[in-house]
Amino acid sequence: METHSDTADGDRLHHHALDRIAHATLRAGAILAQSGASVRVVHEGARMIAGGLGVEVLGIRSGYASFEITLERDRHTITRMTQIGPHGVNHRLDFAVRDLVLRVSRGGMSPEEIESELDRLLRDTPRHPPWLVAIATGAACAAFGRLLGADWLSFGPMLAAAGIGQRLRHALLGRHVNVFVVAAIIGCVAATLGGLGARLAGSSTVELAMMASILLLVPGVPSTNAQTDVLDGYPTMGSARAVWVVMIMVFAVTGLWIAEFVLRVPV
Repeated sequence: METHSDTADGDRLHHHALDRIAHATLRAGAILAQSGASVRVVHEGARMIAGGLGVEVLGIRSGYASFEITLERDRHTITRMTQIGPHGVNHRLDFAVRDLVLRVSRGGMSPEEIESELDRLLRDTPRHPPWLVAIATGAACAAFGRLLGADWLSFGPMLAAAGIGQRLRHALLGRHVNVFVVAAIIGCVAATLGGLGARLAGSSTVELAMMASILLLVPGVPSTNAQTDVLDGYPTMGSARAVWVVMIMVFAVTGLWIAEFVLRVPV
């Protein structure tokens, strides 16, 4: 005969098991969101993990700074929420977590194994060295400058200015400086260096060189995700991302205006 104590113990076990599953699911979803995945990908990933662990998802809610999920198994339910850190772009980590989600969906993994694998991915997923990212960013901005009509004399200054700007941005974000303040600082520094270098090189397209030098601040992936989220039926998240994009561009342009004032370049 089942006693009240046995029922209480069973409820506690169910609650603990659901809690561990919810924690693993939320953590994977948060990492996907922070790595640049759209809301649809985050939600699908969470559902696949929950399904692989034998539970049903009753509801998911994604905010810009939080992620919430409600799970059910054997008439026991649990709702948990986690915080989402700064949004960025890390395609290697994004796709590594997606591969993990596929493995979990096939079954055979425990929540503890999932969390251990997430720790490993966060620790071991390779990143390009900052100096290489800076050079590649500078080359991309200089190439876009040429496409926009900047002359060859400004190519070197644009490359150097954008590369220095990217390296400085990496350092400032590593010190947890506000992302909007960073956009203004980099906009000013990169535009000033690009414009001054182009002027000293004898370029006739100083204004274009200044604009091209801050193209590294254009938030391409967040802009695309904002549109994708709205089209996928997540207007709240899409609107939040769109506001973030607009704020980044406002601060970047503010930095550019300061640089134009310093160099006395006509707006």
